[in-house]
Amino acid sequence: MNDVAADHYIGDELELFQHAVHWKQYFAKYVKPHLGGRVLEVGAGIGETAPFLCASDVSRWTFLEPDSGFCDQLEKTASSGRISAACNVINGTLSSLAEEECFDVILYMDVLEHIEQDRDELKLALSHLNAGGRIVVLAPAHQFLFSEFDASIGHFRRYSLKQLRLLCPKGMETVTAKYLDSAGMLASMANRMLLRQSRPGLKQILFWDRVLVPVSRLADPFLLHRIGKSALVVYEKI
Repeated sequence: MNDVAADHYIGDELELFQHAVHWKQYFAKYVKPHLGGRVLEVGAGIGETAPFLCASDVSRWTFLEPDSGFCDQLEKTASSGRISAACNVINGTLSSLAEEECFDVILYMDVLEHIEQDRDELKLALSHLNAGGRIVVLAPAHQFLFSEFDASIGHFRRYSLKQLRLLCPKGMETVTAKYLDSAGMLASMANRMLLRQSRPGLKQILFWDRVLVPVSRLADPFLLHRIGKSALVVYEKI
């Protein structure tokens, strides 16, 4: 399949990770400079990421989500005023869009790993970009950290920056590639090798978000963003 598989898109983790406020504020620092104009968020889930990313230079925000239940929540987010730009909700995937529908930025925020044919997905995304448009991908890093939790929520893989660079569609170039959350990576390695816990609980999420993420914000620049639990890349249409 080229699109997000609805039967692999389990919502429990979205409810859990909506508490990761510090994390969203952190990655937003690196994502927001690449946003502007018309933005499409693929696999928008329950809409808890957009309020951290949408800025005044975004003219329109479109949620694209294959799960109809999530779309009901997205409609509430769209009408709540939490997002500064005008926004709308589309129940579907990229293949649901009209061929002429184009955007300035297409976002995959912890979504690409849910898509089996990721290379085909990015090629299709390119066809919906305006001139000079960008694709922004945030994804879990390092296949050696792949866990039962990854499998249970429909992840096909985790990524290295090298893999993400190689996925860059023809006609685009990689303008940003970095790892984020070095402290979180160390915690994940410890869990993988020692605790072997299959699913994080709310207390663990809050500890990571409130303690480890602030440490990462300080440590990541000193480590030159060469270590991290998440990978961020930005492709630009040339």
